Amino acid sequence: MRLAAIVCLVLAPPVGSQVGLPPVRLPQLPPVALPHAPDVLPTETTGDAAVGELDPRYLRELHAVRVRELLRRHRDVLEADPHGALIVRGEVLALAPSPAAMQAAVAAGFSVQRELTLPALDLHITVLHVSGATARALQRLQQEDASGTYDFNHIYLEAGTVAITTSARANTSAARGGSAAATKIGLIDSGVDESHEVFHGLTLERHGCAQAVPAAHGTAVASILVADSAAFHGAAPGATLYAADVFCGKPTGGSVEEIAEALGWLQQQRIAVINISLVGPPDRLLERVVREAVARGTLLVAAVGNDGPSAVLYPASWPGVIGVTGVDARGRVLAEAGRGAQVKFAAPGADMVAAQLRGGYLRVRGTSFAAPIVAGLLALALLSPGNQAAGEAVAALAHSARHVGVPGVDSTYGYGLVGEELRLQAALGSTRSH
Repeated sequence: MRLAAIVCLVLAPPVGSQVGLPPVRLPQLPPVALPHAPDVLPTETTGDAAVGELDPRYLRELHAVRVRELLRRHRDVLEADPHGALIVRGEVLALAPSPAAMQAAVAAGFSVQRELTLPALDLHITVLHVSGATARALQRLQQEDASGTYDFNHIYLEAGTVAITTSARANTSAARGGSAAATKIGLIDSGVDESHEVFHGLTLERHGCAQAVPAAHGTAVASILVADSAAFHGAAPGATLYAADVFCGKPTGGSVEEIAEALGWLQQQRIAVINISLVGPPDRLLERVVREAVARGTLLVAAVGNDGPSAVLYPASWPGVIGVTGVDARGRVLAEAGRGAQVKFAAPGADMVAAQLRGGYLRVRGTSFAAPIVAGLLALALLSPGNQAAGEAVAALAHSARHVGVPGVDSTYGYGLVGEELRLQAALGSTRSH
C-alpha cells in the first residue's frame, strides 16, 4: 500500500526579526576525520514518488493553507504577525522590562497579563496584553525602549507527521543497545501517552498541563527517545523522560511563553540533553532563553524542519543548538528537510515506525523523528550539564558518524549519519498492538 507523504508545516521566519546577541557556539570540537562513503549517494531527493512531489512551491502552499485554517478556526486567540507567522493575539513578551519601559507599555495600551520567572536561567519575562493592533503596539514599545527586548508570543509547530494510511507493527529485529536506566532526557513537545506498552515500567516526569493531554506527535517522539519493550525500543531505552507538554490541547499551544517555561523547568531538573522537535520563526525572547540554556552546558537538540531546503527555522538555527535532519532507508536526505549550517547530524527520519496514540504503531516521517535519535545517543554520553562534557559528547558522536555527503562537514548531513541501527522498520499489516 502506498503511503501518503504528509509534511507538517512550519512558519516562514520573519525577515529581520533576529537581534544581535553575543554568539553562543556549539561546544568546541577537536578536528574530526570523517571517512567518505562513496557508496551512499549524496542526492537531495529520494526515489519515492510521493516525496518527489514535495517541491518548495508545494510546501509553501501547504504552509499557507494550514496557517489560514488555524486562523479561521481560532481567530479569537491567534493572528499573523507582519511576516505571516502565527502569534497569540494581543500579546507581546518583554524580557525584564525596566519601570520606565513598563510606563511606556501602559502608555501604548498594554496591561500586564502574566509574569514568568525562570530562576535556573536567571530570566524574568512579562507577558503584556493589548486590545488594539498587536504589531503597531509592539513597534511603539520598541521605539520607546530601543535597548529593551520585546517580541510577539510566536507559535511553534511540530516538525513531522504521524499521519498514515495503514497500521503498522514494530519490527523486533532492530538492533538493541544496553539499558539507559541511569540516563535522564528532556522532551519539549505535545503530551505523551504513558499507557502505551513501550513506556511500561519507565519513569516519566510530566510537566505543563493541569491534566495529561496525550497527543500523537509527543507520543511518537517520546517512543523514539526512551521506549523499552520487547517489540520496540528507542535510542536511550529505559531512560527517565522529563516531558514538558507545551500544547495541552490549546489553540495557543506551542507558544514562546510555554517553551520558555518548559526550558526553565528542565534546567531546574538539571537535564543535560533536551529534544525539541518543534519549528517556527526567529524570536528575540526565545533566542535569549536558548542562549542561556546552552551557556550552562545543556545540549538542545532540534529538528531542522520540513519546509524545504532553503527554509531557516528555529530553534535549530540558533547558535549552539544541535540541528538534525532526516534520511530515508537508503540514507538519502529527505527532500523536504532544511539545509544549511544549522544541520549538525543526520539520522533516520522516514521508512520507520513509532508508538501510536492509544496503542499500536504508526509510520512516521519528518525531521521530528530524526532529532530524538540524536538526542538519545547524546544523552547516553552526557549525564549532567557541563560545557566541557557537552563538547566531548558531541565530538564523540561526530567521530562515530558515517559520512555520506561531500568531504568534511556539509550543509546537508552535517557531521554525518548516526543511529542507522536504530531505524525501526515497519512491518505493514492490519494487526495493531495494544
